[in-house]
Amino acid sequence: MRNTNRLRPIFLTFEQWLPRWSLQHRLCCSKPVSVHSNEESRADKFKTQIATGPRFHDFVKGASINKQQPVITDDLIDTDKHAYLPEDSEIGNSRTVCFETYGCQMNVNDTEIAWSILQKKGYQRTSDVAEADVVLLVTCSIREKAEQTIWNRLRQLTAMKKRRLKTRVPMKIGVLGCMAERLKSELLEREKLLDVLAGPDAYRDLPRLLSVAHGGQQASNVLLSLEETYADVMPVHHSPQGLSAFVSIMRGCDNMCSYCIVPFTRGRERSRPVSSILEEVHILSEQGVKEVTLLGQNVNSYRDTSEEQFCSSEPGQLSRGFRTVYRARPGGLRFADLLDRVSLIDPDMRIRFTSPHPKDFPDEVLQLIKERANICNSSVSAYLELVDNIKTIIPGVSLSSDFISGFCGETEEDHLQTLSLIREVRYNVGFLFAYSMRKKTHAFHRLQDDVPAEVKQRRLEELIGMFREEATKVNSALIGSAQLVLVEGESKRSAQDLCGRNDGNVKVIFPRQEVAGQPTDTGTDTSPVNPGDYVLVKVHFHSSQQDFSLSVILYL
Repeated sequence: MRNTNRLRPIFLTFEQWLPRWSLQHRLCCSKPVSVHSNEESRADKFKTQIATGPRFHDFVKGASINKQQPVITDDLIDTDKHAYLPEDSEIGNSRTVCFETYGCQMNVNDTEIAWSILQKKGYQRTSDVAEADVVLLVTCSIREKAEQTIWNRLRQLTAMKKRRLKTRVPMKIGVLGCMAERLKSELLEREKLLDVLAGPDAYRDLPRLLSVAHGGQQASNVLLSLEETYADVMPVHHSPQGLSAFVSIMRGCDNMCSYCIVPFTRGRERSRPVSSILEEVHILSEQGVKEVTLLGQNVNSYRDTSEEQFCSSEPGQLSRGFRTVYRARPGGLRFADLLDRVSLIDPDMRIRFTSPHPKDFPDEVLQLIKERANICNSSVSAYLELVDNIKTIIPGVSLSSDFISGFCGETEEDHLQTLSLIREVRYNVGFLFAYSMRKKTHAFHRLQDDVPAEVKQRRLEELIGMFREEATKVNSALIGSAQLVLVEGESKRSAQDLCGRNDGNVKVIFPRQEVAGQPTDTGTDTSPVNPGDYVLVKVHFHSSQQDFSLSVILYL
């Protein structure tokens, strides 16, 4: 009981405690002060300031001052406008832009998309860097050498920018694509070489970024998207004579190969709606384009779920003998369905696709390639079982593949097995490189780049030697055969020769000459061979660079 009494003062209520504290406070002051009245006075003053101060609409351009909740309609929503920029700031005002494209075919297509967006805003295109108001580099990050090329080019452009006369519009320099995404901080801060930075999914934002840059500030947007496919942007194709075109059907990659940076620079896989792809191919056919290449980082894993009828619970099929650690995504219109529809648009238009993955080659795709004469049977990389299956279904198929020498932990035995694979498969076309470590990849975080540079180079040279030896044997088998060639233009070797490619995407060179046309009452007319024509040629011999020397035997 005594203990309870001693603890009792601790449990005094706030009302009991307050008078004691107030009394002590008064004794310490020369003048009595009311704490409650001072606090209430300050609170009332603050409330008055809040009530009479600026409101949210004062900070928003064009906001309604009506105190009632405004009704939001479609005409009030405009995602293309930015309140902090003048109304006409995103208009190009006939400024000239020069594109320099580095790397893969996807970057060529990205250039065409970016140009389409800027053209609609009033920009003019030039191929002369010295005359350009804006220079945009569309970049690649797949290897260190590719990135070093861009760094060197940026220094050259910066020097040119500093030499420009003060009477002219200041040059703006931008980097687009994979390198912008991978090295965003370094590009903006290192030596202040850049004005604009745009990742692969930010090309729609280019007019705004350039507007900010013309105002004297650096501008950047490298956000990746789970949805962006640029399906509603019609690329402005810029190929010579307009004979061939790249059509993007998907973006990103989900394979997460340990050596590859692509999933980190281009994001997750998403497929473009089939309706927009077919519309673009129709337009290209009407424009006289003779060859279309369907593009994607993993092109044959295409899966369109844009329409309800395409959605189902059925998973996609893999190649026979292949499995994957990734969960199969159900439903969607698959690559075989798309290839079927595209090939029917114009039977005279060649259809190619790149880059495919061997796990996504079910038999239905191979059968379709066999049945449709205008689907070119090239650009297929595979393991031996798949190669045998492909050669059985598509006799005379042309094969290509990429090879990397000196990957992390590669032993001499691994290298010998790669040489054996090249010898057994006998590829027609090959792309061979020494490995360079890429940040963010699985290899960067988990593996060690432990193969010495000199060993990588020696192994690369051996791979190239083996490839050329076997490709020579494959291509020698075509001597004496007739090949259908799409003429591309004048050969770089001689103005007296023309060049083109056969169905296997192998470059061919043949003499410039007139060929027999359709017979008439007065005899047989002759016609010159022009870019865009198909000609049937007979193979005489081939060079060490795998180019063929041919004679024209028929004009088609």
